[in-house]
Amino acid sequence: PISGLLATGGADFDIKLWFINSDEVQKKIPTASYQNSLSYHGSAVNALRFSPSGEQLASGADGGELIIWKLHTTETGQSWKVFKSLSFHRKDVLDLQWSSDGAFLISGSVDNSCIIWDVNKGSVHQILDGHFHYVQGVAWDPLSKYVASLSSDRTCRIYVNKPQAKAKGVEKLNYICQHTIVKAEQQPIDDAKSVKYHLFHDETLPSFFRRLAWSPDGSFLLVPAGFYKIPASSETVNTTYVFSRKDLSRPSLQLPGASKPVVAVRFCPVAFNLRGSNPESPVVQKPDDMVIETAKDDDSITAENRKAECTERREGKQATPSTVNASISNKPAKRRITPMAIDP
Repeated sequence: PISGLLATGGADFDIKLWFINSDEVQKKIPTASYQNSLSYHGSAVNALRFSPSGEQLASGADGGELIIWKLHTTETGQSWKVFKSLSFHRKDVLDLQWSSDGAFLISGSVDNSCIIWDVNKGSVHQILDGHFHYVQGVAWDPLSKYVASLSSDRTCRIYVNKPQAKAKGVEKLNYICQHTIVKAEQQPIDDAKSVKYHLFHDETLPSFFRRLAWSPDGSFLLVPAGFYKIPASSETVNTTYVFSRKDLSRPSLQLPGASKPVVAVRFCPVAFNLRGSNPESPVVQKPDDMVIETAKDDDSITAENRKAECTERREGKQATPSTVNASISNKPAKRRITPMAIDP
């Protein structure tokens, strides 16, 4: 979050640290230089998250391995060392998220549970075990009131903090489930009966992750792996649901348009203002006709192509430039992405 350091993990059991040089002054393409490796895990690393301060790094891996690394500064430079080993998950850790103050961490696992950890103590603070299948995504509200989890049991669970009695003047975090979001009611056409349909894909979705995310100000929660049944039709559309903080019991918007199920969402942490708008204005309106342009240069690779290339590399093959360029040339230059309101 501060230093421009990037951490990557993978099936080689290793964590690699890279320094990203953005070179904003000269307007050059950012470059990445390898720094060093953090070797400790004995299985594939699935999730890495820096703490808000940037002084700690959480890593979750297969087999329930969960490590907190701490940055140490010496006269000769900086190094990362194991700070805590958090042991309780019985199976693979698939997602992690820090609390906004960096004191707690929430993890989601193939053992169907979420665990809230007290980082400094290195101990379990609370277990959230309401899901009936893999927990594939967790998200901590930046305002510290809620945590959310998404599972392949086709539910999103919203937990609200109901602090327990104060001990030594300090309120103890205590999250209880406020909403279990499963289905939505479709508005009937004419005299037809209303029908409820599932909001999320089932466990056959071929992905390890369903990573949801709060907006930086906590106003919205974006939940992937959604699908929407078009009224009076058997057709379904892949979508991401948008929940408003004012009503987390049901989605208020959806972002359709993905050709395949959405598995991860993330907000840009930088707040933007429209050109010519007042920087002091607290609300920025979206233009009525916003067009998303895709890059046209030959060096650009779409997310789908990157995924295919990564898969081929994992299998010992290299994606050929001709394959990548052919995919790019078939893509339209512009796409219109319009959020859709969901009727109350």
